[in-house]
Amino acid sequence: MHMADALLSPAVGGTLWAATAAMTWHCSRRVRETLDDQTIPLMGVLGAFIFAAQMINFTIPGTGSSGHLGGGLLLAILLGPHAAFLVMASVLTVQALVFADGGLLALGANIFNMAVLPCFVAYPLIYKPLVGAHPTPGRITLAAVLAAVVGLQLGAFGVVLETVVSGISELPFSAFVLLMLPIHLGIGLVEGLVTAAVVNFIWAAQPDILRHAATARPLGQPLLKKVLIGLGVTAVITGGALSWFASTYPDGLEWSIAGVSGAEEIAHPDDGIHATLSAVQQQTAILPDYGFGAADADSRPGQEQDHAEAPVWPAVDPATSLAGLVGGALTLLIAVGIGWLLRRRTASA
Repeated sequence: MHMADALLSPAVGGTLWAATAAMTWHCSRRVRETLDDQTIPLMGVLGAFIFAAQMINFTIPGTGSSGHLGGGLLLAILLGPHAAFLVMASVLTVQALVFADGGLLALGANIFNMAVLPCFVAYPLIYKPLVGAHPTPGRITLAAVLAAVVGLQLGAFGVVLETVVSGISELPFSAFVLLMLPIHLGIGLVEGLVTAAVVNFIWAAQPDILRHAATARPLGQPLLKKVLIGLGVTAVITGGALSWFASTYPDGLEWSIAGVSGAEEIAHPDDGIHATLSAVQQQTAILPDYGFGAADADSRPGQEQDHAEAPVWPAVDPATSLAGLVGGALTLLIAVGIGWLLRRRTASA
């Protein structure tokens, strides 16, 4: 659901940049109040895990489309909404700058749709009330699925609304929304089940993590090493090898755009802020499209841009493996760096 710059006007893109910048400042202040030395490595490892998980698109049966884990809800459950927002923003920033996945003008919109909505709507208003004070595997699963579906539906609607208000792509609201919401319903169901599986694993291994996130209090006790090691190893395996098995079908946003316009991507204007930011992204994207090719926003691992030839699956590609490992490592370093800086400011205050 990474938006490209071609969908947004400078006014809409700039407004959402300002909104997410304000949210970043707010979340940083709140995280400073509860952050401890145990949470910082968890932020980093979870960031790497979400980055790697997003590289795997799964096929939505019978649609010719695919989807991938968003991750905002999972992060909110394990870190609390404020720290989760900072980690999710780190993931999306790395994707945009290093891999040209999502536009730079659209980065604020992507953070809003994939971080603000799941962390501050789906998590506190749906997941927390359903799980209650005494979680069970069944309640966790039900709450995760429902919250993921609502979060994805809100995010998909946000993409449609932001695109239509921008008015530069000529995508009609009714046709666009009638494709976006149903396809992201299927994606939300899968994300909910994956989220429930990870949360149930954490609940069994280290329930204090969930209590910490739910009460916004410092962990206060050392994390079990197997949680960090388990998530870290999973991130390495996922980004380094399982990413070869990503679906070759277009993701839900590309599929919806193709259904309305006949093309999976819409060209951005050749001048103005769109052209400037495109040029900047071409310079920063050292592994564009998760490989060694030219930058082309919104491509996913395993999805060929040249549709003249049938894509190879699984796409055993060292470039994809390198992208998964580099992206995970960068996200880990940024998330840990943010945590360390906030912790240092708290200690010196």
